[in-house]
Amino acid sequence: MMSVAEKLIGTEPCAIEPFDKDWGVGVSGMVDNPSPFPRVNRILKDTAKTTSGTIDANRALLVTEAYKKYAGYPQIVKVAHGVSNMLRNTPIFIYQDELLVGGLGVPKKHAPVFPEFGLDWLLGEIDNGLLNYSEKRTHDFFDYTAETEKSLKEIRDFWHGQCIEDVTLPMLTDEEIKGSYLGKGLFLPNAYIYSGAGHTSINYEKLFKLGFGGIRKQIEEQMRKLDLCLPEDIKKNNFYEATLITCDAATEYIMRFSRLARKMSASEPSAGRKKELQQMADNLAWISANPPRTFWEAIQLQLLANNMVQMESNGHSISYGRFDQYMYPFYKNDIKNGTATREFMQELIECFFIKIFEQNKVRDINSITVFANGGIGGPCLTVGGIGKDGLDATNDLTFMTMDAHVHTRIPTPWMAVRLHNNTPWELKVKLANLIKLGTGEPKIFNDEATIPSMLSNGRSVEDCRDYQVVGCVEPDATGKEYGWHDAAYFNMAKVLELAINDGRCLECSSTCPRWEKCGSVGKRLGLQTGSLADFKTFDEVLEAYDRQMKYWCDRMVKFLNAIDIVHQEIKPLPYLSLLNEDCIEKGMDVTAGGAKYNFSGPQAVGIGTVGDGLATIKQLVFEEKKVTGEELLTAVKKNWEGYEPLYALVNSDKIHHYGNDDDYVDKLAKFGLDTYCKHIEKRPNAHGGWFQPGSYSVAVNVAFGGFQWASVEGREAFEPISDCMGAVHTHKACHDTEGPSAICKSVTKLDHGRCANGTLLNWKFTPTTLTGETGRDNLISLLETYVQRKGMHSQFTVVSRDTLLDAQAHPDNYRGLLVRVAGYSAYFVELSKELQDDIIGRTELSFD
Repeated sequence: MMSVAEKLIGTEPCAIEPFDKDWGVGVSGMVDNPSPFPRVNRILKDTAKTTSGTIDANRALLVTEAYKKYAGYPQIVKVAHGVSNMLRNTPIFIYQDELLVGGLGVPKKHAPVFPEFGLDWLLGEIDNGLLNYSEKRTHDFFDYTAETEKSLKEIRDFWHGQCIEDVTLPMLTDEEIKGSYLGKGLFLPNAYIYSGAGHTSINYEKLFKLGFGGIRKQIEEQMRKLDLCLPEDIKKNNFYEATLITCDAATEYIMRFSRLARKMSASEPSAGRKKELQQMADNLAWISANPPRTFWEAIQLQLLANNMVQMESNGHSISYGRFDQYMYPFYKNDIKNGTATREFMQELIECFFIKIFEQNKVRDINSITVFANGGIGGPCLTVGGIGKDGLDATNDLTFMTMDAHVHTRIPTPWMAVRLHNNTPWELKVKLANLIKLGTGEPKIFNDEATIPSMLSNGRSVEDCRDYQVVGCVEPDATGKEYGWHDAAYFNMAKVLELAINDGRCLECSSTCPRWEKCGSVGKRLGLQTGSLADFKTFDEVLEAYDRQMKYWCDRMVKFLNAIDIVHQEIKPLPYLSLLNEDCIEKGMDVTAGGAKYNFSGPQAVGIGTVGDGLATIKQLVFEEKKVTGEELLTAVKKNWEGYEPLYALVNSDKIHHYGNDDDYVDKLAKFGLDTYCKHIEKRPNAHGGWFQPGSYSVAVNVAFGGFQWASVEGREAFEPISDCMGAVHTHKACHDTEGPSAICKSVTKLDHGRCANGTLLNWKFTPTTLTGETGRDNLISLLETYVQRKGMHSQFTVVSRDTLLDAQAHPDNYRGLLVRVAGYSAYFVELSKELQDDIIGRTELSFD
């Protein structure tokens, strides 16, 4: 007899879905009408499934106009006028069928331009044919009109010397630059040179309690306390003036939508649509200054408030907090009062998801190549977990939000589901069935690991329990933190290479762009730490790695602090400061330390590569003595050519490999990560807090591998290094061979709590493994074990290798195929060939 879940497979979508609905396995986004709401399906069809788009000059021109008009004003006041001029004058749009309005002041899938972060890179790509589609840019490409190009070139000279890059680079020496994206790419700190830091969210409780009108009164109250004879109060007055300017502009921006909706309703022939537009106009007029009263008003206000953060800052990963928690009072009240039905609120959530998906962001070609992450990027939304009281906080909206993803099957928002030891069975079933679907959503976070990690960095118990996930995997105190998460990526594998080759790159030669200032004059890229050819003991290898690690962490920290200082000077964020706790109370911009909590979070990449590399050296050179240190170095320098038996050996199961529950190598992987952490954690940053390390790669492991020669654990030159917390996968072999339980045990021997900026673990299962209730329950059991062993994060790809290979060969047949990349899902056919190959090459797991 079939179970209830088996009977539900393949049935039509429902407005209210049972918790154990099985939508199938590995079918991803390959359906025509995923939603039970015709409106949602129509809007989905009208929204291109792409991260490519068109650039728009309007924002750049409006901000430039204000900067010229208010030249000489305090920088924060001038910035505020730029935001105000934009919000008051940027084009706005209300599309057919919409129940929610918003955007970034540009049409769907268009991207605004932010001259505060420089125009030279953008115009350079236009001039060199690198912005539009080309052989070098096959995804995340952008069209532009001749008028847009002309307008941007006319303002380029004005911004010289006023953008982040122009002011940052003179603060640095070659010591910092040589390891960065401008040198050998050992660490990549460029994200916040070309865009805002982002990786934050607004304080929704404050916004919903006060509204913009109440926040304005809060600012005025603080201003009345100032003594303008005091230097510090003069600075505070500038800050308050700037926040008032942006607060009033936010109110006017929302009112503009209200007026447009009312105007459209007057000429709307459909009685039903006319009524919708009139209600939308009323909602918008109210929330322009007042706290929301209904679910519809609240979801509209949080959408527009978040849009304005993005429009001000160009930040990546402006996230949506604990949606099921801050929206639940409105849901409960509407149900009680009969204001709205559960079905209508489900439809609103799905419309909200699509409004996020229509947003876009233009990035430089290096970022696209390195990060492989297009679209608006990082709009994470968190559900589940415990509440501030320590009890499970699951509610109807937890389930409805997960259903909204199934009903839209788009890559935004990036959804995070929090688990803990007492997560209800019903939520585990819903989660497992959603993972089985194969879209790569959601990512799973473990309260049992995350909350203690956050506590160790000085947050209150209540704020830790109420954490959200921002961006890919970064825990954050919602609306109370300026975490500078994702500040840089750091290549641990390159550190090991330099540590065993006396500070020199293995491929050091006259072909290197740095040859004239480095190798040709007897210098080296890194610290002189000795050579594997000369080391007498394995402890010398570990000591060299430790010393080399400190050297490079020091250089990255200086680079990041320089960027941080320049953001405070050049690009303060008065609008975001309205909505981040403590900024108004302190009279201090969020970029300068106004938030309650302040961190900087760079992340390490290559744990598996380092663990296996150290194990290979220890086992073959110092214990079994099957090869000398010099011979192993020579083999790698020659990219294994002429050393094929050794290459096969290091890629075989005769060597201890991380990911197989093998203490021998797992301890070395832990040493590699712990060494990075100890040279990063608690170091002071420039905005009043300290550094906290993370460990994840997104897709940067592919880029780091592309910068790096062969390595001792069995990589050939320019292969990807290991991703995130995962094991090594070379062209020759996958190093994790013992199945998912062994991976779980190896990964949880690492100290996830020490990586307070987040960790990431990718799993890849064949669809057949997760079929039926047996497959579902096996997955739930794996998740429960991972939670108990205090792994911080997990995410899943459920698609067969054959499907991915066919999609690679016939992309037009798979436009809707979503896969998990790292902290996010993306359309597989829009990824670079290199990243597609990396995903295909991940170990396919089963419970056999």
